Amino acid sequence: MESKKHFVLVHGACHGAWCWYKLATLLRLAGHRVTALDLAASGVHPKRIDELGSFADYNQPLMEFMGSVPPGERVVLVGHSYGGLSLAFAMEAFPEKVSAGVFVTAVMPGRGYPLSDLGREFFARHPPESFLDTIFKHDDGPENHLTSTTFGPEYMSSKMYNLSPPEDFTLATMLVRPTSWFLKDKLDDSMLSERYESVRRVYVVCEEDFAHMVDYQWWMIQKSSPEEVKVIEGADHMVMMSKPKELCECLLNVASKFT
Repeated sequence: MESKKHFVLVHGACHGAWCWYKLATLLRLAGHRVTALDLAASGVHPKRIDELGSFADYNQPLMEFMGSVPPGERVVLVGHSYGGLSLAFAMEAFPEKVSAGVFVTAVMPGRGYPLSDLGREFFARHPPESFLDTIFKHDDGPENHLTSTTFGPEYMSSKMYNLSPPEDFTLATMLVRPTSWFLKDKLDDSMLSERYESVRRVYVVCEEDFAHMVDYQWWMIQKSSPEEVKVIEGADHMVMMSKPKELCECLLNVASKFT
């Protein structure tokens, strides 16, 4: 019998642990342990986005959890979308506790390009007008950094949940919260080292994700060369909603290979 694995699921921008409800159920039914985390000011986490001063504050729940993993134990880290950046910093800090990092249509840093290029490249491919009814706030004035972002229903329905069941889209409209890109943080190459690179990385591409995102995914893959690339057909950006069984099978395959 296959040994029990521990999957740690990290959500993307504006979402929370709730978005993994289908996948977490499937992984548990397959006999595995699952931890789905709310990052700070996300899901049911008590803080508000305006109480966070940095990306490190936002990522603190994941870092605290990884610190609690007992010595000798390893987890499969799974990050979706913006959650890939959270994964990278957890892999840098705790490489000995991560058997594999799985980037699901996610931001994936690599030592082949500066960290600052990640955001620059994304917004070059995904200009402001393509965010449709997404709400952007500049609480410190329009001339200063963006302070929060909240995905709008039109944006989510047309670019994120377009192939997902309608009830999952409805759920999202009720539960999304403002997030921040933390653009004032100065991300530099010294934040990630060979410790991050030492962890096996797998990238999951969703072929029916919106065009800007698919192009961005392949750009990161070509720059960073993960150990393996998997493609899920018929999945929108929210693959855990639109193709949960296929994503589950993908993760089980990764766990059997790399743990």
